[in-house]
Amino acid sequence: MALEEQAHNRSFIADRGTVDAFAFHPETMSSVGTTLEREYQRYSAVMQLGTAAVLGDRFYQRDTIRNEPASATIAIEQAITDVWRAHPRYFFVKAEIDFEKKYRTFLQIAKRLTSD
Repeated sequence: MALEEQAHNRSFIADRGTVDAFAFHPETMSSVGTTLEREYQRYSAVMQLGTAAVLGDRFYQRDTIRNEPASATIAIEQAITDVWRAHPRYFFVKAEIDFEKKYRTFLQIAKRLTSD
């Protein structure tokens, strides 16, 4: 929310949204006095990038920050997908073996969003 305030109603890209928390702690919605619909209104569009974990171990790399096993990463992705998918301008960019193909898909959607 601090990033939103800093943007002063200008478009920006963030790696997380307020709705992400509800994927794992749905009770947070009522404890902070909001609804899914109200939170959706904060975002003109949502683009979720699919995890390479679905492509298999050869494509999914773990490190000190991203240390979950592929199965946990896929479960996290599904939980986040489930809370965002009802957003009226939700887009999912699936994982691709060819990362350039995934990037091109992302760019196509981003260009379409900026021309709307």
